[in-house]
Amino acid sequence: MMLEFAIRRISLLIFMLFTLSVFTFSLGYLFPGDVLTNFSGIDTAGFSQSAQLRDKYHLDQGYVHQYFAFLGRILQGDWGRSFASGGQVFDHVVTLAPATFELAVYALLVSVVVGVPAGILAALSQGRWLEKFISGATLIGYSLPIFWLALVLIMVFCLQLGLFPMSGRISLLYEIPSTTHFILLDIMIAGFPYGGQAFTDALHHLALPTLVLATYPTTVLVRFTRDSMLNVLEQNYIKTARAKGLSRSQLIIHHALRNALLPVIKQIGLQFSALITLAMITEVIFSWPGIGRWLIDSIYQRDFPAIQGGLLAISVFIIFATIFTELLYTLLDPISRNQAHGKL
Repeated sequence: MMLEFAIRRISLLIFMLFTLSVFTFSLGYLFPGDVLTNFSGIDTAGFSQSAQLRDKYHLDQGYVHQYFAFLGRILQGDWGRSFASGGQVFDHVVTLAPATFELAVYALLVSVVVGVPAGILAALSQGRWLEKFISGATLIGYSLPIFWLALVLIMVFCLQLGLFPMSGRISLLYEIPSTTHFILLDIMIAGFPYGGQAFTDALHHLALPTLVLATYPTTVLVRFTRDSMLNVLEQNYIKTARAKGLSRSQLIIHHALRNALLPVIKQIGLQFSALITLAMITEVIFSWPGIGRWLIDSIYQRDFPAIQGGLLAISVFIIFATIFTELLYTLLDPISRNQAHGKL
Protein backbone atom coordinates (compact mmCIF):
# COMPACT_ATOMS: atom_id res chain seq x y z
CA MET A 1 0.00 0.00 0.00
CA MET A 2 2.75 2.44 0.95
CA LEU A 3 4.65 1.54 -2.23
CA GLU A 4 1.59 2.26 -4.34
CA PHE A 5 1.13 5.62 -2.62
CA ALA A 6 4.81 6.47 -3.15
CA ILE A 7 4.53 5.60 -6.85
CA ARG A 8 1.50 7.85 -7.22
CA ARG A 9 3.32 10.73 -5.51
CA ILE A 10 6.42 10.19 -7.65
CA SER A 11 4.20 10.25 -10.74
CA LEU A 12 2.77 13.54 -9.52
CA LEU A 13 6.32 14.81 -8.95
CA ILE A 14 7.30 13.92 -12.51
CA PHE A 15 4.23 15.65 -13.91
CA MET A 16 4.90 18.80 -11.88
CA LEU A 17 8.54 18.87 -12.96
CA PHE A 18 7.48 18.41 -16.58
CA THR A 19 5.01 21.29 -16.31
CA LEU A 20 7.63 23.47 -14.66
CA SER A 21 10.22 22.66 -17.33
CA VAL A 22 7.76 23.51 -20.12
CA PHE A 23 6.93 26.83 -18.45
CA THR A 24 10.61 27.67 -17.89
CA PHE A 25 11.41 26.79 -21.51
CA SER A 26 8.54 28.98 -22.70
CA LEU A 27 9.94 31.98 -20.83
CA GLY A 28 12.69 32.22 -23.46
CA TYR A 29 9.97 33.06 -25.98
CA LEU A 30 7.73 35.03 -23.61
CA PHE A 31 10.44 37.44 -22.48
CA PRO A 32 10.94 40.47 -24.72
CA GLY A 33 13.97 40.54 -26.96
CA ASP A 34 15.79 37.98 -29.06
CA VAL A 35 15.11 34.33 -28.22
CA LEU A 36 18.74 33.34 -28.65
CA THR A 37 19.85 36.09 -26.28
CA ASN A 38 17.23 35.07 -23.70
CA PHE A 39 18.42 31.47 -23.70
CA SER A 40 22.18 32.04 -23.85
CA GLY A 41 22.56 35.35 -22.03
CA ILE A 42 24.97 36.53 -24.71
CA ASP A 43 23.81 39.78 -26.35
CA THR A 44 26.99 40.74 -28.18
CA ALA A 45 27.56 37.62 -30.26
CA GLY A 46 29.04 38.02 -33.71
CA PHE A 47 27.73 36.35 -36.85
CA SER A 48 29.79 33.17 -36.51
CA GLN A 49 29.11 32.85 -32.79
CA SER A 50 25.39 33.42 -33.35
CA ALA A 51 25.38 30.60 -35.90
CA GLN A 52 27.08 28.30 -33.40
CA LEU A 53 24.63 29.27 -30.67
CA ARG A 54 21.61 28.73 -32.92
CA ASP A 55 22.93 25.27 -33.69
CA LYS A 56 23.59 24.59 -29.98
CA TYR A 57 20.09 25.67 -28.97
CA HIS A 58 18.45 23.99 -32.00
CA LEU A 59 16.58 27.18 -32.89
CA ASP A 60 16.37 26.13 -36.54
CA GLN A 61 14.39 23.04 -35.55
CA GLY A 62 10.96 22.54 -34.01
CA TYR A 63 9.91 23.38 -30.47
CA VAL A 64 10.07 19.73 -29.40
CA HIS A 65 13.76 19.46 -30.35
CA GLN A 66 14.44 22.77 -28.65
CA TYR A 67 12.68 21.61 -25.50
CA PHE A 68 14.67 18.38 -25.21
CA ALA A 69 17.88 20.28 -25.90
CA PHE A 70 16.84 22.68 -23.13
CA LEU A 71 16.36 19.75 -20.71
CA GLY A 72 19.81 18.44 -21.61
CA ARG A 73 21.41 21.81 -20.87
CA ILE A 74 19.55 22.09 -17.55
CA LEU A 75 20.76 18.66 -16.43
CA GLN A 76 24.32 19.53 -17.48
CA GLY A 77 24.28 22.79 -15.52
CA ASP A 78 24.29 25.03 -18.60
CA TRP A 79 21.64 27.58 -17.60
CA GLY A 80 22.96 30.43 -19.71
CA ARG A 81 24.81 33.58 -18.67
CA SER A 82 23.56 36.44 -16.56
CA PHE A 83 23.16 39.76 -18.37
CA ALA A 84 24.23 41.69 -15.27
CA SER A 85 27.35 39.79 -14.19
CA GLY A 86 28.29 37.79 -17.27
CA GLY A 87 28.73 34.69 -15.11
CA GLN A 88 27.01 31.36 -15.41
CA VAL A 89 23.48 31.39 -13.93
CA PHE A 90 23.96 27.91 -12.50
CA ASP A 91 27.07 29.05 -10.61
CA HIS A 92 25.10 31.94 -9.12
CA VAL A 93 22.35 29.57 -7.99
CA VAL A 94 24.82 27.14 -6.38
CA THR A 95 26.61 29.99 -4.59
CA LEU A 96 23.56 31.94 -3.39
CA ALA A 97 21.03 29.19 -2.61
CA PRO A 98 22.79 28.03 0.61
CA ALA A 99 22.32 31.49 2.14
CA THR A 100 18.57 31.30 1.53
CA PHE A 101 18.29 27.71 2.77
CA GLU A 102 20.33 28.59 5.86
CA LEU A 103 18.02 31.46 6.72
CA ALA A 104 14.91 29.34 6.08
CA VAL A 105 16.18 26.40 8.18
CA TYR A 106 16.97 28.57 11.20
CA ALA A 107 13.65 30.37 10.90
CA LEU A 108 11.87 27.02 10.78
CA LEU A 109 13.75 25.83 13.89
CA VAL A 110 12.65 28.95 15.74
CA SER A 111 9.08 28.43 14.56
CA VAL A 112 9.00 24.82 15.77
CA VAL A 113 10.69 25.53 19.10
CA VAL A 114 8.35 28.43 19.86
CA GLY A 115 5.17 27.61 17.95
CA VAL A 116 4.57 23.96 18.86
CA PRO A 117 4.98 24.33 22.66
CA ALA A 118 2.96 27.56 22.61
CA GLY A 119 0.15 25.80 20.73
CA ILE A 120 0.16 22.94 23.24
CA LEU A 121 0.04 25.37 26.19
CA ALA A 122 -2.82 27.27 24.54
CA ALA A 123 -4.81 24.04 24.14
CA LEU A 124 -4.17 22.86 27.70
CA SER A 125 -5.13 26.22 29.19
CA GLN A 126 -8.28 26.73 27.13
CA GLY A 127 -10.46 29.50 28.50
CA ARG A 128 -7.78 30.85 30.84
CA TRP A 129 -5.60 33.95 30.62
CA LEU A 130 -2.62 32.09 29.14
CA GLU A 131 -4.67 30.81 26.21
CA LYS A 132 -6.06 34.30 25.60
CA PHE A 133 -2.58 35.81 25.75
CA ILE A 134 -1.11 33.28 23.29
CA SER A 135 -4.07 33.62 20.93
CA GLY A 136 -3.86 37.41 21.03
CA ALA A 137 -0.11 37.45 20.39
CA THR A 138 -0.58 34.94 17.56
CA LEU A 139 -3.26 37.10 15.95
CA ILE A 140 -1.03 40.17 16.13
CA GLY A 141 1.97 38.31 14.69
CA TYR A 142 -0.16 36.83 11.91
CA SER A 143 -1.53 40.26 10.97
CA LEU A 144 1.80 42.12 10.86
CA PRO A 145 3.23 42.61 7.34
CA ILE A 146 6.66 41.04 7.25
CA PHE A 147 8.30 44.06 5.58
CA TRP A 148 6.84 46.45 8.18
CA LEU A 149 8.03 44.28 11.06
CA ALA A 150 11.51 44.09 9.53
CA LEU A 151 11.75 47.88 9.18
CA VAL A 152 10.54 48.42 12.77
CA LEU A 153 13.09 45.96 14.17
CA ILE A 154 15.87 47.60 12.14
CA MET A 155 14.88 51.04 13.41
CA VAL A 156 14.72 49.94 17.07
CA PHE A 157 17.46 47.31 17.48
CA CYS A 158 19.91 48.47 14.81
CA LEU A 159 19.61 52.25 14.52
CA GLN A 160 18.42 53.19 18.03
CA LEU A 161 19.98 50.56 20.30
CA GLY A 162 22.81 49.38 18.07
CA LEU A 163 22.45 45.78 19.26
CA PHE A 164 22.39 44.08 15.85
CA PRO A 165 23.83 44.77 12.38
CA MET A 166 21.29 45.70 9.75
CA SER A 167 22.70 43.98 6.66
CA GLY A 168 24.90 41.15 5.40
CA ARG A 169 25.85 37.74 6.80
CA ILE A 170 29.13 38.65 8.52
CA SER A 171 31.27 41.73 9.05
CA LEU A 172 33.90 42.61 6.48
CA LEU A 173 36.56 42.32 9.20
CA TYR A 174 36.38 38.53 9.01
CA GLU A 175 37.55 36.53 6.03
CA ILE A 176 35.98 33.06 6.03
CA PRO A 177 36.71 30.55 3.22
CA SER A 178 33.49 29.63 1.40
CA THR A 179 33.67 25.86 1.56
CA THR A 180 29.96 25.01 1.75
CA HIS A 181 28.54 28.57 1.41
CA PHE A 182 26.68 28.01 4.72
CA ILE A 183 28.30 30.70 6.84
CA LEU A 184 28.06 29.03 10.27
CA LEU A 185 29.20 25.69 8.89
CA ASP A 186 32.09 27.34 7.06
CA ILE A 187 33.21 28.99 10.30
CA MET A 188 33.12 25.62 12.06
CA ILE A 189 35.13 24.00 9.26
CA ALA A 190 37.67 26.82 9.46
CA GLY A 191 38.17 26.01 13.14
CA PHE A 192 36.40 29.04 14.68
CA PRO A 193 39.00 31.61 13.57
CA TYR A 194 39.50 34.96 15.33
CA GLY A 195 38.87 33.34 18.70
CA GLY A 196 35.30 32.44 17.83
CA GLN A 197 34.38 36.10 17.29
CA ALA A 198 33.46 35.40 13.67
CA PHE A 199 30.88 32.82 14.78
CA THR A 200 29.35 35.27 17.27
CA ASP A 201 29.29 37.99 14.63
CA ALA A 202 27.55 35.67 12.14
CA LEU A 203 24.92 34.83 14.77
CA HIS A 204 24.33 38.56 15.35
CA HIS A 205 23.80 39.08 11.62
CA LEU A 206 21.47 36.08 11.50
CA ALA A 207 19.30 37.03 14.50
CA LEU A 208 16.97 39.71 13.12
CA PRO A 209 16.38 38.18 9.65
CA THR A 210 15.61 34.84 11.32
CA LEU A 211 13.20 36.47 13.79
CA VAL A 212 11.38 38.36 11.04
CA LEU A 213 11.15 35.34 8.76
CA ALA A 214 10.01 33.06 11.60
CA THR A 215 7.09 35.29 12.63
CA TYR A 216 4.53 34.08 10.12
CA PRO A 217 5.20 30.30 10.32
CA THR A 218 5.32 30.52 14.13
CA THR A 219 1.82 31.95 14.29
CA VAL A 220 0.56 29.31 11.86
CA LEU A 221 2.10 26.49 13.91
CA VAL A 222 0.67 27.88 17.15
CA ARG A 223 -2.87 27.93 15.78
CA PHE A 224 -2.54 24.60 13.99
CA THR A 225 -1.01 22.84 17.01
CA ARG A 226 -3.67 24.26 19.32
CA ASP A 227 -6.52 23.11 17.08
CA SER A 228 -4.95 19.68 16.59
CA MET A 229 -4.42 19.24 20.33
CA LEU A 230 -7.98 20.27 21.15
CA ASN A 231 -9.32 17.87 18.54
CA VAL A 232 -7.33 14.96 20.00
CA LEU A 233 -8.42 15.76 23.54
CA GLU A 234 -12.03 15.35 22.45
CA GLN A 235 -11.51 11.86 21.02
CA ASN A 236 -13.14 8.84 22.65
CA TYR A 237 -9.88 7.04 23.43
CA ILE A 238 -8.75 10.05 25.49
CA LYS A 239 -12.03 10.01 27.43
CA THR A 240 -11.64 6.27 27.96
CA ALA A 241 -8.10 6.66 29.23
CA ARG A 242 -9.26 9.42 31.58
CA ALA A 243 -12.05 7.18 32.87
CA LYS A 244 -9.48 4.47 33.63
CA GLY A 245 -7.81 6.81 36.08
CA LEU A 246 -4.82 8.08 34.11
CA SER A 247 -3.43 11.37 35.32
CA ARG A 248 -3.51 14.52 33.17
CA SER A 249 0.22 14.33 32.52
CA GLN A 250 0.00 10.67 31.45
CA LEU A 251 -2.89 11.47 29.09
CA ILE A 252 -0.99 14.31 27.47
CA ILE A 253 2.43 12.67 27.19
CA HIS A 254 1.48 9.10 26.27
CA HIS A 255 -1.69 9.62 24.24
CA ALA A 256 -2.53 13.18 23.22
CA LEU A 257 0.85 14.53 22.11
CA ARG A 258 1.75 11.61 19.87
CA ASN A 259 -1.45 11.88 17.86
CA ALA A 260 -1.76 15.65 17.94
CA LEU A 261 1.73 16.24 16.53
CA LEU A 262 1.29 14.01 13.46
CA PRO A 263 -0.68 16.64 11.47
CA VAL A 264 1.79 19.26 12.69
CA ILE A 265 4.64 17.43 10.94
CA LYS A 266 2.95 17.95 7.59
CA GLN A 267 2.31 21.59 8.40
CA ILE A 268 5.97 22.11 9.29
CA GLY A 269 7.03 20.87 5.86
CA LEU A 270 4.52 23.14 4.15
CA GLN A 271 5.74 26.12 6.15
CA PHE A 272 9.32 25.40 5.09
CA SER A 273 8.22 25.75 1.48
CA ALA A 274 6.48 29.02 2.33
CA LEU A 275 9.63 30.29 4.04
CA ILE A 276 11.58 30.07 0.78
CA THR A 277 9.20 32.53 -0.87
CA LEU A 278 8.96 34.80 2.19
CA ALA A 279 12.74 34.88 2.33
CA MET A 280 12.80 37.02 -0.81
CA ILE A 281 11.32 40.00 1.07
CA THR A 282 13.54 39.42 4.09
CA GLU A 283 16.69 39.18 1.99
CA VAL A 284 15.97 42.45 0.19
CA ILE A 285 15.35 44.39 3.43
CA PHE A 286 18.39 42.98 5.28
CA SER A 287 20.65 42.83 2.18
CA TRP A 288 21.02 39.11 2.76
CA PRO A 289 23.04 37.66 -0.16
CA GLY A 290 20.65 34.84 -1.03
CA ILE A 291 18.92 33.63 -4.13
CA GLY A 292 15.75 35.60 -3.30
CA ARG A 293 17.49 38.97 -3.28
CA TRP A 294 19.41 37.99 -6.43
CA LEU A 295 16.16 37.09 -8.17
CA ILE A 296 14.51 40.38 -7.18
CA ASP A 297 17.56 42.32 -8.42
CA SER A 298 17.44 40.33 -11.66
CA ILE A 299 13.82 41.36 -12.19
CA TYR A 300 14.72 45.02 -11.76
CA GLN A 301 17.68 44.61 -14.13
CA ARG A 302 15.61 42.69 -16.70
CA ASP A 303 18.17 39.88 -16.47
CA PHE A 304 16.04 37.26 -18.21
CA PRO A 305 18.39 34.23 -17.99
CA ALA A 306 18.84 34.88 -14.26
CA ILE A 307 15.08 35.17 -13.76
CA GLN A 308 14.57 31.94 -15.64
CA GLY A 309 17.21 30.09 -13.60
CA GLY A 310 16.13 31.54 -10.26
CA LEU A 311 12.49 30.63 -10.75
CA LEU A 312 13.47 27.13 -11.84
CA ALA A 313 15.69 26.55 -8.79
CA ILE A 314 13.17 27.85 -6.24
CA SER A 315 10.24 26.01 -7.82
CA VAL A 316 12.11 22.69 -7.96
CA PHE A 317 13.04 22.95 -4.30
CA ILE A 318 9.48 23.79 -3.23
CA ILE A 319 8.09 20.87 -5.25
CA PHE A 320 10.57 18.41 -3.72
CA ALA A 321 9.98 19.74 -0.20
CA THR A 322 6.21 19.40 -0.56
CA ILE A 323 6.32 15.87 -1.96
CA PHE A 324 8.83 14.76 0.70
CA THR A 325 6.62 16.18 3.46
CA GLU A 326 3.58 14.29 2.19
CA LEU A 327 5.54 11.04 1.96
CA LEU A 328 6.92 11.46 5.49
CA TYR A 329 3.51 12.30 6.91
CA THR A 330 1.90 9.32 5.20
CA LEU A 331 4.67 7.04 6.43
CA LEU A 332 4.11 8.11 10.04
CA ASP A 333 0.30 8.19 9.97
CA PRO A 334 -1.40 4.89 8.98
CA ILE A 335 -4.85 6.54 8.92
CA SER A 336 -3.77 8.94 6.18
CA ARG A 337 -2.39 5.98 4.22
CA ASN A 338 -5.79 4.29 4.28
CA GLN A 339 -7.55 7.51 3.30
CA ALA A 340 -5.07 8.04 0.49
CA HIS A 341 -6.18 4.68 -0.96
CA GLY A 342 -9.88 5.39 -0.46
CA LYS A 343 -10.21 3.15 2.60
CA LEU A 344 -11.67 4.02 5.99
